[in-house]
Formats: sequence, structure tokens, C-alpha cells
Amino acid sequence: MTYAFPAALLLWFLWFSDRYAWWRKTLDLRYPRILMYHMVSEHIPGAKFNGLRVSPTKFERQIKWFSEQGWHFVTMSELAHGVCMEKTVAITFDDGFADNYVNALPILQKYGAKATLYLVTDRHNRDWSVLKKAHHADGELMREPKLTDAQVNEMLKTGLLELGAHTLTHANLNLLALPEKVSEITQSKHGLETHFNTRVSSFAYPFGIYNSAEDPLLVKQAGFDTAVTTHEGINPDVNAQAFELKRIKISGKDGFFSFKTKIRCGKRSWRK
Repeated sequence: MTYAFPAALLLWFLWFSDRYAWWRKTLDLRYPRILMYHMVSEHIPGAKFNGLRVSPTKFERQIKWFSEQGWHFVTMSELAHGVCMEKTVAITFDDGFADNYVNALPILQKYGAKATLYLVTDRHNRDWSVLKKAHHADGELMREPKLTDAQVNEMLKTGLLELGAHTLTHANLNLLALPEKVSEITQSKHGLETHFNTRVSSFAYPFGIYNSAEDPLLVKQAGFDTAVTTHEGINPDVNAQAFELKRIKISGKDGFFSFKTKIRCGKRSWRK
């Protein structure tokens, strides 16, 4: 019994060290951090996708921390054109959920934080999660309100947001024949540029699913400068992997210690 507490403490320490890998060295702060968000909203009890929902309180704490720690906020187009210094962070939002306007935008404006919105062109009344996993056919993401064109325009007018493309329909590119794939990539860029009268220079692979031997080349040929994946990590050289850039996944289930660990090292633990 006298060893019970020390043993329990040791087990907790081993678990904590495995989960957060606190012992890892911080990656060079000259390497930009590209963050991946989806929704900025409160969790829904029992929902499948609460990991995609970062509460407004957590989101503001994260953005405030970057501001207080002297980080520089950039868009993906700025990053592609060499606007990078020590402590550079590029915030990205995938899909086009309405809470990006309702909850995230006021916080971005409060701290002068720039961001890139990877917008699905045909985003309304779609349950795209089933294109990755058929058993997700419960309509949860379809019921989430999506950004209206008017809201997107208001976001762009702030000068803090820029648009990136995320295909026409949030397609699973690996399920498409080549002509369909090309259309999803090229027409998403053309449609957004025409409709919102803005240049779209960055692309995000839906679900992070793509053919690494083919799709980065298709994205480049479509006229994009960069493309982001869902592979977790930090890019030492943006130009070297311009069409397969890693991002740091910010989960609604992350505590603040986990968040800061990811910013230091790209991942929460040494395994993921």
C-alpha cells in the first residue's frame, strides 16, 4: 500500500508524456504554422463532429495568445509569396460554416488576425461526410448552417479574410474519374473568382483525401499557388511542398496545453 501512490503517479506521468510529448523540442519558430479549423461554435451533446467545433471562448483564447506572444497573422497567399518571419501563423477554415461569420469573424477583427477560408462552392443542403464514411449518413453536417454569399462578401470586405477553393461539392477526389476531378478543382477556382471578384490562389483537399501522384499536379495546372492537406505537422519550407502542405489540426476537444503543444511541435504527441 505504501507504494500505491508513487506507482499511480508514475503511470499518470507515463500516460501524460505519451499523450502530450512535452519533452519534444520546439520546432524552429521561423517555420510558419498553418492551422486548420472548421467550426467556431459550442459543442452539441452527443454529436459525432464535436472535434470540428471549437468553442468561441477557446477560439478567442487561442487568437489572443498568438497576439500577446507576438505572432504575425498571414493569409495563405501572403505565405506563398514569402511573407514569413519568425512566429508566423496562417489560420485556415475549411468548408464554409456560417459560424465562421457569426462567431469567428468578430474575434479575428478584435485582434486583427488574418485568415483563409477554404469555401465549398455548392455547400448548401449537402451531407458530404458520407463521401468519406457511409455510416455518417445522419445529416449532422448538412444541418449545420453554411455561409451565405452575402456573409462571404462581408468577410472579404474586412480585408482580413481571403478565399481558397475546396472543390465544387466537397468531393472525395479519389472516387472521381479524371474529368470529374479536373472539373471539381478547376471550376471551384473559376466559380469563386467570378462570383466574388477575387483571386483564389490556394486549394484544400476535401477530407485530406487525394492521389499524391496525380492531384497536386492537377491543382498546380489549375493555376493555384499552394494546396493544403490534413496531414499534421509544420512545414520547414513552404515552397518545397507547396501543393502538399501540412497543417496543425485544432480540435474542439483540445485543452489549452494541448493547443500550445501542437503550436510548438505540430502534433499533440509523438504519434499524432
